[in-house]
Amino acid sequence: MALEVLEPGLLTTVQDLGRYGYERYGVPVSGAMDQFALRAANLLVGNPPHAAALEITLAGPTLRATDKCLIAVTGADLSLRVNDWEMPPWMAIFVRQGWTITFGDRKSGCRAYLAVAGGIDVMPIMGSRSTYLSGGFGGVEGRALRQGDVIPVGVVPFHLPERAGRSFPSNLVPDYSDAPEIHVVLGPQDDYFTDEGMATFLSGEYQVGPTSDRMGYRLQGPEIAHKGRADIISDGIPLGAVQVPADRQPIVMMADRQTTGGYPKIATVISADIPLLAQCLPGQSTVRFEAIGVEEAQSRYRRMMKALEEVR
Repeated sequence: MALEVLEPGLLTTVQDLGRYGYERYGVPVSGAMDQFALRAANLLVGNPPHAAALEITLAGPTLRATDKCLIAVTGADLSLRVNDWEMPPWMAIFVRQGWTITFGDRKSGCRAYLAVAGGIDVMPIMGSRSTYLSGGFGGVEGRALRQGDVIPVGVVPFHLPERAGRSFPSNLVPDYSDAPEIHVVLGPQDDYFTDEGMATFLSGEYQVGPTSDRMGYRLQGPEIAHKGRADIISDGIPLGAVQVPADRQPIVMMADRQTTGGYPKIATVISADIPLLAQCLPGQSTVRFEAIGVEEAQSRYRRMMKALEEVR
């Protein structure tokens, strides 16, 4: 069983939940930008949450099923069509041999996740099938999909049609927006910024810059003032860290972030809001930030994960 790539789309890569345990060697985690959507897609087709899927950015690919399969597309709504029939996202869909899977106009978000029962079965590297584009490894030869690629799919231990039609409850689907309010926990270097700089960060509106990518979202908006130097002794970079370099414009570090960095981190985006940020469209979306405490951040994450358990 496999998916044949007829057209690759703008940027389609193989991703799972990431490559953990190698950051001390300088290897980024990578993985899906919107891990909630990836988990949900895998859940709908009967895969474990860490199974590899396709991350589709803005303009989707055209794929052909070489055998019957069960798919689900979550995350951004990119006008999914199966064999030229319009199909809803966040639902398990039975696809017959030879049928095509295509995408059209963007309706919401910018990254969709296509999971197929059995999981994308490319060779794991350092315990993960995720593609790290800058390093050139993982996924399919460390690169985005190309026309002519044949993507292998793992063995399925159940009868495919019996799970077709399962859908994710609409009230549990994230409210993707082009102007989300993103919650952050302040620090760990918030003491490097003036009171005015902190107030600016928490009151200003920032556009997601057009050069934003899987490594980091470069934001454009009101300048955030440092107390002194705009650098620190390099330390670890968690997912969602908000660095502010000398140009006073914040950068939110995303899935392909480097493992260490030398700019002060004014805050960290909470895990529950990373999917909302990951679905913002560079060059168009805007964000605002609100500070909350660690306990509230943990509570929001537990609620997000509970939604997946309720569906399971």
